[in-house]
Amino acid sequence: WARTFCESAKKACALILRNFARFGTVAVLGRMIHAVGILFIVSCTTIVGYFTFRGLHEDLSPEVAVLVYIVLSYIIARMFTSVFELAVDSTLQCFLAREEAPDGGGGDFVPPQLAHWLDDSLKPEEIDVDRSKQL
Repeated sequence: WARTFCESAKKACALILRNFARFGTVAVLGRMIHAVGILFIVSCTTIVGYFTFRGLHEDLSPEVAVLVYIVLSYIIARMFTSVFELAVDSTLQCFLAREEAPDGGGGDFVPPQLAHWLDDSLKPEEIDVDRSKQL
């Protein structure tokens, strides 16, 4: 398992190229979720901030405060969704690396709830995704 950084980066790039359709699909869906998440966070924060400001300061104009809410919530939303995007990409790469592993992708690294996704002997229709059994 001990490799240099360059060797590991080369293997990661090869993994991505072998699975470009999966990575592409996740990238497109991720961008949409990223945009919707930012819009949702900014909208909710601004609306709550507006009503909070109006409740505390009825005599003041809320335009500057709302502008500050928009800017700050956008910055925070970008940071949050970037971390989420990184987690999704890392999880996908780890999943694909385990799937291509010589031992069939199992081992001690895979939680029992996810092990059936890596079992090549099962057909897709045979996979039991009943969440009550997994909990």
